[in-house]
Amino acid sequence: MALQWMVLGYIVAAEALIAMLLTLPKPNVVQKQLSTLISFLLQPAFFIVPFSAFQLLDIYWKNEHRLSCTSEICTAAERDRYEKATYKAQRNVILCAAGCLLYWIIYCICKYNKEIQSLEEVEKRGKEE
Repeated sequence: MALQWMVLGYIVAAEALIAMLLTLPKPNVVQKQLSTLISFLLQPAFFIVPFSAFQLLDIYWKNEHRLSCTSEICTAAERDRYEKATYKAQRNVILCAAGCLLYWIIYCICKYNKEIQSLEEVEKRGKEE
């Protein structure tokens, strides 16, 4: 079960790195090339959205069917285990949300870079005429 969260963590880290690379100032030629490359990588990387949604549903189902340990009969170890599971679930929800949010941010940055490139081409054609 921990493998899926490790994979999701690595994907979120890679998305954060890509978003940082896209937003750093750099020459126009490098920006165009990087934006084009990332745009091509965005289509296969879309799997993060349904994967995160499935993981969120799994967390919700486990939360609904988890035995609660709030009564007096629970031992301290059982309460600690219950709280630890709750904290892990909260961390995993944040990880899923971060994955989807970073994907959306990268998509918007690439879309804006393409719009800027097309507007620059229109401006060049306007100056040439």
